[in-house]
Amino acid sequence: MAAARTETRTSSAEKPPGPAKLNKDPTIAQIFDNLEYGPAPEAASSVNSWLDEHGRDFGHFVNGKWLKPEGRKVYDSRNPATGEKLASTMQGELEDINNAVSAAREAFKSWSKLPGHARARYLYSIARHVQKHARLIAVLESMDNGKPIRETRDSDVQIVVRHLYHHAGWAQLMDTEMRDWKSIGVVGAIVPWNFPLMLLCWKVCPALAMGNTVVLKPATYTRLTALLFAEICAEAGLPPGVFNVVTGNGAFGSCLATHPDIDKVAFTGSTEVGKVLRRLTAGSGKKLSLELGGKSPVVVFDSADLDSTVEGIVDAIWFNQGQVCSAGSRLIVQETCAKKLIEKIKERMTHLRLGHCLDKSIDMGAIVDPSQKRAIAAYVEEARKQGAEVFQSCASMPEDGSYFPPTLITNVQPVSKIVMEEVFGPVLTVLTFRTAKEGIALANNTNYGLGGSVWTENLSLALEVALSIKAGSVWVNGHNLFDAAAGFGGYRESGFGRDGGKEVRI
Repeated sequence: MAAARTETRTSSAEKPPGPAKLNKDPTIAQIFDNLEYGPAPEAASSVNSWLDEHGRDFGHFVNGKWLKPEGRKVYDSRNPATGEKLASTMQGELEDINNAVSAAREAFKSWSKLPGHARARYLYSIARHVQKHARLIAVLESMDNGKPIRETRDSDVQIVVRHLYHHAGWAQLMDTEMRDWKSIGVVGAIVPWNFPLMLLCWKVCPALAMGNTVVLKPATYTRLTALLFAEICAEAGLPPGVFNVVTGNGAFGSCLATHPDIDKVAFTGSTEVGKVLRRLTAGSGKKLSLELGGKSPVVVFDSADLDSTVEGIVDAIWFNQGQVCSAGSRLIVQETCAKKLIEKIKERMTHLRLGHCLDKSIDMGAIVDPSQKRAIAAYVEEARKQGAEVFQSCASMPEDGSYFPPTLITNVQPVSKIVMEEVFGPVLTVLTFRTAKEGIALANNTNYGLGGSVWTENLSLALEVALSIKAGSVWVNGHNLFDAAAGFGGYRESGFGRDGGKEVRI
């Protein structure tokens, strides 16, 4: 048998190619460039079954049960990738907030008196149930938001579980590590649409761990995973009224924040809305934490490994379609390597695939809503009219759905609108610098202060520059690296307070 196999390999019509023949063969990169990639869809059956169980019509989740008051207007939640309707959700009114806050206030009386290790058991239970329903949660989050299933499956859900376990640990340690800490009362949490479930847990986990109860208002565009999470909490045995979800528009959120029985407002979202909430709560005695917008710099020196830097930049700005508060939307690169780096980025952009959110082989999904897509397009068009050079390219671009191509903008000034204002989309601007001092000055030339990153193989240079950038979080040779044990937040127009770690402000 061994001889037969040997004979088969050597009896081909052609002799093995020599060196000259090998040099003419396509490279591995060329072979992959010529491959035709087909869709690799994740099934939506689990989500459709859950939606159908509820008749695709959702009310509020208050005091451990569904609440559907009559006479309320409805809002249709849609899949940004296709525009198809997923379900109808309720537009709440003040009466609904009163009911939810009353339930939370009543639950606080017993929840706050539980020993920390008892509250920890509930958080552990919720974490295990989230893991049990991980696929359902990931697919629903992807369909409701438009982001790729790989991101919800491998990032969002995993971070949610990590925060639940982490803060369960703090609940156990409250009596020893935080003897002088006291529960606040009822927390009114308002979260945005870019990471609906993950940011929900950033607010809810520490609040519950420290003995508070929560009334949550999810973003208008993305309500479904918040409602699913509330149902999972009830399934995990969380006492009624400890966690409640009410849905409504922006004005509804303001009503929640100003409710007299809300003791603390925890908000993540735009700087404009954060300013409104600060004015509304001023003088009320309510505690307030704000995690707001950003315009994070990515500072690249010529001593950086440019190939790995390109991949880092792709993750920094085009992860979640650029809809990230700490997205690396300002590329600040040293003049000596700027041309080479920009060429590499442009080449990389041509390989980015846009497609349906449940396609596991895509790099970017859809923008959350057509109105957000129009806002991004307006920024880019204005920059183009002002003389900026706009480069847009990708390997695939669906004709239907709320998609916007990855965009690179050069020939801009440090004071250009596209450089100074948060676009909240897949748009990267480029500025150059000569010295480290000049690069630091450009990085700090912003009203925001949420995040940033430094890219160089020179560790002493990296640390010097990182410590000089005025931002809540600065990474070295990486971007948007989150851990439940590390506090995250900003200052200036990026807000105040922290999410995560012991220093989380509740």
